[in-house]
Amino acid sequence: MAAKNDDQIVQMRETLGGYLGQDWRYSLPPQFYTSRDFLEFETEELLRREWLCLGRADEVPEPGDYYTIEMLDEQLLVVRGDDRKLRVLSNVCRHRGMLVAQGNSAEQGRARQFVCPYHAWSYDREGGLKRAPMMDPALQLNRKTCRLPELNSEIWQGFLYVNIDGEAEPLAPRLTGLDEVLANYHSDEMHHVFVAEEVWDANWKCLVENFMEGYHLSMVHPQTLGGRTPTQLCEKLPAGEGYTGYRANYPEDAPFRGRCHADLTARERGCSTLFSIFPCQVVSQASDILVYMALQPAGVDKVRIRWGAALYDAGMSPDEVQSRLDLWREINAEDRAKLACVQAGLKSRHAAPGPLAPDDYEGTIWDFYQYLAGRLGLSAEHAVA
Repeated sequence: MAAKNDDQIVQMRETLGGYLGQDWRYSLPPQFYTSRDFLEFETEELLRREWLCLGRADEVPEPGDYYTIEMLDEQLLVVRGDDRKLRVLSNVCRHRGMLVAQGNSAEQGRARQFVCPYHAWSYDREGGLKRAPMMDPALQLNRKTCRLPELNSEIWQGFLYVNIDGEAEPLAPRLTGLDEVLANYHSDEMHHVFVAEEVWDANWKCLVENFMEGYHLSMVHPQTLGGRTPTQLCEKLPAGEGYTGYRANYPEDAPFRGRCHADLTARERGCSTLFSIFPCQVVSQASDILVYMALQPAGVDKVRIRWGAALYDAGMSPDEVQSRLDLWREINAEDRAKLACVQAGLKSRHAAPGPLAPDDYEGTIWDFYQYLAGRLGLSAEHAVA
């Protein structure tokens, strides 16, 4: 980070630290969504150090199933090995840095081995080096150590997470309260049916905030969600160390949504439970469908989204599946258009923090700010000149 910007980052950290434990509740100042220097700071000091969602574990159900993904400039290879273990490997050849599994972040398939297309070094499904053609035997390549590096990964509720710097404490212990909320949904038993990638014109934090508040539902989604999950029926859930959430309750006359787990109570069948695993994942868990977004910044005013869906009913007809996905495409399109306008507004010299709505409507945003303040904030007495 350039030295000339250090003072600005310190000031922003002090501002963020001031949000901890305060009774007043205002949105963050606009520069938190428009400063390239702060994006660089939060990427290095937060995102690379935390657990980031990559997708659903059952996207790669059988040995050799894989997909590639770029996460914060790291080229990753998600693959299930012959031992059926799911691994997140570096997708960078140990020879000269070529991508081993070719293609963009949507590359996927099944492979017996991975052969680098540059010089034909080959690796097995666990990342071990199998062959390095015509290399000098005197080098005595150690195939136990000359392998594709494996990154720290964890599976929780059927989701796959990676920690880029390898230093994060385990994820699951901080989510035990959320486990209780989701217990009857059996989220880990739902099966993957869809995934896609998009780039939206918004700061990544704007999308976290938008997904996690019910204040906009009736206004922004009058046809898609307004009658299903009206704003006035939203109900905030208690937050935890690494998450927040709320219930988007349905009207009493809401139609039956389809097959669901027998453990679900009438109340759980009558709502969607929305939650965020900080910092970059948002999820909507309904009785019949789970929809998630795994986020990463693609610039200060762009966010790369890997969003997918999983279903409870394995026998749901293709038309029913398509109907549910089409609805979510409409919802996403509505949010995408609004967030582009928000990002444009945040660049204005007249943009300023505004008061947050009551807890049931925007209390989750305050939880997000408390998390950011705890991880990145700086109290005035600890400011560095």
